[in-house]
Amino acid sequence: MLDRLRTRLRRPWTHRIRWRPLGTLDFVVVDVETTGWSPDADGITEIGAVRLSGGQVRAEFAALVNPGRLIPPDIVALTGITDAMVALASPVGAVLPGFLEFARGAVLTAHNAPFDVGFLSAACAGTGRRWPAPPVLDTVTLARLLLTGDEVPNCKLATLADFFGAADLPHHRALADARATAAVLAALLDRLPAAGVRTLAQLSAAERAAARQAANRLAPAAVQDPQPGR
Repeated sequence: MLDRLRTRLRRPWTHRIRWRPLGTLDFVVVDVETTGWSPDADGITEIGAVRLSGGQVRAEFAALVNPGRLIPPDIVALTGITDAMVALASPVGAVLPGFLEFARGAVLTAHNAPFDVGFLSAACAGTGRRWPAPPVLDTVTLARLLLTGDEVPNCKLATLADFFGAADLPHHRALADARATAAVLAALLDRLPAAGVRTLAQLSAAERAAARQAANRLAPAAVQDPQPGR
């Protein structure tokens, strides 16, 4: 009982936010660039985020991060972030407080959210910080719920940004990708009322139902490991 009370005191908004209308919520759309694909073995090189309120961009956050290790050549080729660019940047332990404050009270959103949230939560653990465990929304999952194969051939970020006419297209830099994801999120949220979804709780229920239907359609041999949504 005492532990549950402490949880409510630390995160008093998480229990009410599920039932508030989506249009009244703030969303912080985040993207991280990294030295590799494993939160346990690799480090963050850049964090970019956009805060949306009422469907409008209210603020942005961007910071290069010194990962404390060399960036592999293939990652340099992918992101354009070099060792020289991050040499004088702050380590992740110094950058995290600013980002966590920026994201306070919002629904954390990312494209292929397990990747970004995995790195951010691992960075908190590695620097002795408590991960605040905010509500998380994945625009990959949301797009699969709301879009048909006749509209888009896949749910990669570049495909969705192009489909919705985003002003910023993704190119593996954190702020640009966060801006592209924010545009996709705003467009997807506009479609939710027509689907009868007006709260996070209703959205979670719709996602679970869609996942069950998809699982029932797949033969066991056809199930594969999930691939990054980017």
